[in-house]
Amino acid sequence: MMRLTRFGGTPNIGVYASANESLSLIAANSTPGFVRDTEAVLGVETILTTVSGSFVIGSLIRMNSNGAVVSGLIESTELDRIKDRINVTVLDDKVNAAGNNILANDKGAIINPELSRSTERKIADALGVEVVRSAIAGYGTVGSACVATNKGCLCNVDATEEDIKLLQDVLKVEAKKGSVNHGSKHVGAGILCNSKGALVGDETTPIEMGKIEDGLVLY
Repeated sequence: MMRLTRFGGTPNIGVYASANESLSLIAANSTPGFVRDTEAVLGVETILTTVSGSFVIGSLIRMNSNGAVVSGLIESTELDRIKDRINVTVLDDKVNAAGNNILANDKGAIINPELSRSTERKIADALGVEVVRSAIAGYGTVGSACVATNKGCLCNVDATEEDIKLLQDVLKVEAKKGSVNHGSKHVGAGILCNSKGALVGDETTPIEMGKIEDGLVLY
């Protein structure tokens, strides 16, 4: 299932929420309609929260079914709210926007090569998967450049054949190129998805929707 939507006044919905197969963390200022869309399309429970008082949850948290990795800026009360539902590892790294800098599914993860080796090990332990360091399409912010589920991966249209092979080898799904929101290459910013469905920014064109459906195997 795929549904067009927006978060408040922006189609960059992936910036404001993070999801795995059973849970979605959504910015606390979300409308009830966005929460309903997320629960219906992704088949998940939802938690409204902030990270360091910020609403850009999708940029600051990365989850798979095994755990979550979150920015070191998170406050204790926010952390407690999330830990009630999923195991959480806090990044202690100068590069700590976990959602932007980690791409993961339940089979593997690719991380920004600027992250430290100790952080790499923490991410591997938290998500329970093999972790590989690499940029994709020239971007270290791999979580913004791509989205991945346990069924497929959609990556930045500038990804090279070597990038695509790496994505497929690490994530163990087929990877395809696409865009969102009428030409945006940062598909991670415009899509919230798991293997059951995808919410897509409402400026996305029908042609883009077809490529998203194909890349994430939404049929």
